[in-house]
Amino acid sequence: MEEVNNYSGLKIGIIMDGNGRWAVARKQPRTFGHTRGLEAAKTTVKKAAELGISHITLYAFSTENWKRSEEEVGFLMKLISKHLKKEMDFYKKNSIRVKVIGDKSRLPKEIIKEIEDVETATDHFTGLTVCLAINYGGRDEIVRSINKALENKQEITENTISEHLDCPEITEIDLIIRTAGEQRLSNFLLWEAAYSEYYYTDILWPDFTEDNLLAALKWYGSRNRKFGGVK
Repeated sequence: MEEVNNYSGLKIGIIMDGNGRWAVARKQPRTFGHTRGLEAAKTTVKKAAELGISHITLYAFSTENWKRSEEEVGFLMKLISKHLKKEMDFYKKNSIRVKVIGDKSRLPKEIIKEIEDVETATDHFTGLTVCLAINYGGRDEIVRSINKALENKQEITENTISEHLDCPEITEIDLIIRTAGEQRLSNFLLWEAAYSEYYYTDILWPDFTEDNLLAALKWYGSRNRKFGGVK
């Protein structure tokens, strides 16, 4: 697919849905789908870096995902733990800065330590910023932001809420992509997505390719973004 637009500075979020369904359709355990989904995430991140996209936020584990089976939750925690530091060469090669958003307090201590190590090790990289949403919920983030502002004895305004979000630099997301045919936000970036464009595709996340990302970006480029005004 021809790449014709300049995506420099674009901030996108992706709800990576369909890993379990992809695996079940192949008579495999749901965990197999999460492993393949990780490969799709790496492919997407690499392409986003090549295109000059500024920030990409990946919905890795929500505050609601704790309701899943103990086996699946345990697998996801191990998958996150295993690959946070394992991908350092990938981050370096592509100059990727890694940030993690979400309530880290409920995560295993070893994952918290690895998050801190990876964020520190990649903080000086100047390419794409990848925000991993782990134990993340949009409502939870807003509540925590307001509480931080109150602790600092600040008036609650849009600005003070934005300033205390998990990653204030992604306060305004341009494009939200969701795979697997569902058309809802599922508590993802509720504050940041107030004026986002929403792109939905029936493709299950493990099957998501570079061309699918380019199709979403091409669709985004056709949108007339008015932000409540008139053009």
